[in-house]
Amino acid sequence: MEELKVVADILKALHFSATKHRDQRRKDVEASPYINHPIEVAELLARVGDIRDLITLQGAVLHDTMEDTETTPEELEALFGVDVRRVVEEVTDDKRLPKAERKRLQIEHAPHLSACAKHIKLADKVSNVRSVTQTPPADWPLTRRLEYLNWTEQVVAGLQGCSPSLERLYHQLLKEGRQALDSERA
Repeated sequence: MEELKVVADILKALHFSATKHRDQRRKDVEASPYINHPIEVAELLARVGDIRDLITLQGAVLHDTMEDTETTPEELEALFGVDVRRVVEEVTDDKRLPKAERKRLQIEHAPHLSACAKHIKLADKVSNVRSVTQTPPADWPLTRRLEYLNWTEQVVAGLQGCSPSLERLYHQLLKEGRQALDSERA
């Protein structure tokens, strides 16, 4: 019975996230539905990271709702509890800051995140590296894609030790991505 409640709680977060992101698209050529990204982050945590923690999985599904939609911390807390709200807040960039500052803060804050937030941040970077190298934003030149890979490496360095299996996948995708982008450059 407890297992059924966990599934229902994850599905509740998925439904909420899908509703919030319903009109958003990724920046790839196909303009794929944005919700695919939070789903992939949660799936990576469960499948590769062997994460079974409900707060982490709900946080993964909800990780971009405050940053990219009109979702408030109070709304998340009312629906999913204080722990989920806190972990989502930890991985949320302050969009009022310039992009360069947000990126710098991600590097600086990575080592100090909670275990749940570190897992989500790492799976997010795995997903993003895959996207930037395999289905990149249509308007990103090669140099921007390479700079993005370099930046993720700095963030992930601060997450070291939180999930060896996700870290291995990240480094594999980073290596393959750099090779693919190098061959584009040639």
